[in-house]
Amino acid sequence: MMLDGTEDEEKFLAAGIAGLQQNAFYMHRALDSNNLRDALKYSAQMLSELRTSKLSPHKYYELYMRAFDQLRRLEIFFQEETRRGCSIIDLYELVQHAGNILPRLYLLCTVGSVYIKSKEAPAKDVLKDLVEMCRGIQNPVRGLFLRSYLSQISRDKLPDIGSEYEGDSDTVTDAVEFVLQNFTEMNKLWVRMQHQGPARDKERREKERSELRDLVGKNLHVLSQIEGVDLEMYKDIVLPRVLEQVVNCKDEIAQFYLMDCIIQVFPDVYHLQTLDILLGACPQLQPSVDVKIVLSQLMERLSNYAASSAEVLPEFLQVEAFSKFSSAISKVIEAQPDMPTVGVVTLYSSLLTFTLHVHSDRLDYADQVLGACVKKLSGKGKIEDSRATKQIVALLSAPLEKYNDIVTALKLSNYPRVMEYLDIPTNKVMAGVIIQSMMKNRTRISTSDKVEALFELIKGLLKDSDGTPTDELDEDDFQEEQNSVARLIQMLYNEEPEDMFKIIDTVRKHILTGGPKRLPFTVPPLVFSSLKLVRQLQGQDENPFGDDTATTPKKIFQLLNQTIETLSAVPAPELALRLYLLCAEAANDSDLEPVAYEFFTQAYILYEEEISDSRSQITALHLIIGTLQRMHVFGVENRDTLTHKATGYSAKLLKKPDQCRAVYACSHLFWVDDHDDLKDGERVLLCLKRALRIANAAQQMSNAARGSTGSVMLFIEILNKYLYFFEKGNPQVNVAAIQGLIELIMTEMQSDTTTADPAADAFLASTLRYIQFQKQKGGVVGEKYEPIKV
Repeated sequence: MMLDGTEDEEKFLAAGIAGLQQNAFYMHRALDSNNLRDALKYSAQMLSELRTSKLSPHKYYELYMRAFDQLRRLEIFFQEETRRGCSIIDLYELVQHAGNILPRLYLLCTVGSVYIKSKEAPAKDVLKDLVEMCRGIQNPVRGLFLRSYLSQISRDKLPDIGSEYEGDSDTVTDAVEFVLQNFTEMNKLWVRMQHQGPARDKERREKERSELRDLVGKNLHVLSQIEGVDLEMYKDIVLPRVLEQVVNCKDEIAQFYLMDCIIQVFPDVYHLQTLDILLGACPQLQPSVDVKIVLSQLMERLSNYAASSAEVLPEFLQVEAFSKFSSAISKVIEAQPDMPTVGVVTLYSSLLTFTLHVHSDRLDYADQVLGACVKKLSGKGKIEDSRATKQIVALLSAPLEKYNDIVTALKLSNYPRVMEYLDIPTNKVMAGVIIQSMMKNRTRISTSDKVEALFELIKGLLKDSDGTPTDELDEDDFQEEQNSVARLIQMLYNEEPEDMFKIIDTVRKHILTGGPKRLPFTVPPLVFSSLKLVRQLQGQDENPFGDDTATTPKKIFQLLNQTIETLSAVPAPELALRLYLLCAEAANDSDLEPVAYEFFTQAYILYEEEISDSRSQITALHLIIGTLQRMHVFGVENRDTLTHKATGYSAKLLKKPDQCRAVYACSHLFWVDDHDDLKDGERVLLCLKRALRIANAAQQMSNAARGSTGSVMLFIEILNKYLYFFEKGNPQVNVAAIQGLIELIMTEMQSDTTTADPAADAFLASTLRYIQFQKQKGGVVGEKYEPIKV
């Protein structure tokens, strides 16, 4: 049926155009022969095609535009007729004899345009006559297009200030009165469309009305272009009359569109000086009108006006713009008790944006907006509507974007209260926005109170809320969230040790409530921040005034020990072991032997009891050896105990090659540069010989299992250790030992049972080149290497 209707409409349009063109042809022929009576006859018949009721507004517009083009040609003819001596007054009377009212009024408007141009009568009188006459058409579509034609032909002939049609005093008032009257009648016609036809066609009618709205809105644009409409006239006449029509029409579509038109077409300064009147109309609009968009657009417009120049800001203070907007929003919400949450939040979000632009120095205003929002949201519980939560995020993000500083936002007492209404996922999103803002602006939080307030805001990322298990979270998202928290912890800093320790203690209190899954992400940055403080305190007297509350390295280490211990609940033994070793090294630099020994003890316990994977054991053991080698704080007894343990662990690794490498790595524990008391050549040699025995055993096992002795890579690695200690001056590592090892390697490589290994061949060749290079150096080094034969 719809398809048939569309086809019928096309037929009606085609028939209308054909009739119009036929009569236009005869009209043109009459015009060319200067036959006025025939021209009027055929023009009236042509315009009769516009009397149709069978076309939609869109199709009617096509027909109208064709008629409009012909009317322009007819107007030119009327002008020529007046020059040839035809009385314009007689012509004005003559066209009123047309048989049908619609063609008569189109012709009357066309002649009226020429009449005004002739200046034989005041423009205001002709315009008044025309606008009154047009009341004869009450069909909405035909009436709207007729009045649109009147508006079109009269817009350049209004008796405005500076216009050639300016008459006596108060002519601007006449021009305004004409436009307002035409606007009022057009709006009535436009609204009437909504109530014609059956209810089932409501959607189609709304679509048709939407197509025609610009015809009505153009009147407001014409009003805004009248030079004589100053602020006083706008305030006393124009705005009250327009708003009266807007409110009284009681039509949702008209009210929304016309309020938008008012905001867009009139100057910003006029809006600012008439805020009372404009805002007073908002609560009177129909409940279904989306007032939040109207107010948001007005506030956005004025925000941009405020941003355009600092000189206009006093005007906002003078008219008390903030309090007026705040009051208007409250009234609108009260007038619409069923307004959805998204509407309420959107209004306050727009008000906050306006406040931050216009009164950026008044934090109390921003806090008032947030407080008012909290008051309206009270009793609603967690908001789960995605549109509403999105607006709350926008509301809370506005201060961050304006001030580029979370510290300023933390001064807003109602900021965290608004966040409480976010559901868990959105709360995390907002926490992420806060952290990203801090990262972007490199914001520095330097007091424990501010850290406490900040961590309350981002608590959605720090711990599970309402029993929501972390297992339900996407793993990648969870890791990204926790990594952002870790970066945040690194940004918390204060140069004063006491204040920094308070920050660390505050952070620790929050992250320890996060559950075992979060600790591997949050504990390491806290440990690093604490160790940074320890290094800052190095060299200072240990508690010089006997103050028990003073921050000392020992006090920090105690806190660190307790913190790292929490990782056992995860469990994360490899991470905990690394952190213990880092702390041990820091204690070493602080000359705290008992503390360093305790950290090593904890690391060893973890190695023995928690780390069972072979690969993890190798990594952990090399970390232990590397850290222990750098320790200088231990006395002989403690060092021997720890070293003995490390060498014992080395011999207990599962695979022989891993044993070998760990044992020769232990040789470095007995020879530390720059520490003569930590140089034991005999024990170095024992380690290297033990490594050789293990390497040999590895070859024998390989031969027994596979029928080949495998690669000689381990022997070449041990040879390099021999050369290292030989060069360092270890008297126990002599030329004979090196020479014997080289010959052993050569023999093994020539053996039929040795597996070919290009990497080992290259490594050996490189080692022998190094020996040759050292020989060629000459001097003491050259003499030392000379006896070695390669």
